[in-house]
Amino acid sequence: MSKCPICKKELSDTRYKPFCSKRCADIDLGNWLNEKYTVPVVELDEQEIAELEEAFENRTGKSGDE
Repeated sequence: MSKCPICKKELSDTRYKPFCSKRCADIDLGNWLNEKYTVPVVELDEQEIAELEEAFENRTGKSGDE
């Protein structure tokens, strides 16, 4: 059986999976909104951006100017 990532209780109800309750789901949402959790960002320089755009255009046959 899985455990709630917030309070670590066993999950008995799957309505709020992966959380055990609405309260724990709301706590998790609040953590995201208050930036307690973050997703790392990789900064790209101009050359890397141009290379990615070119690769995208070659793959899709589309131009970014359209």
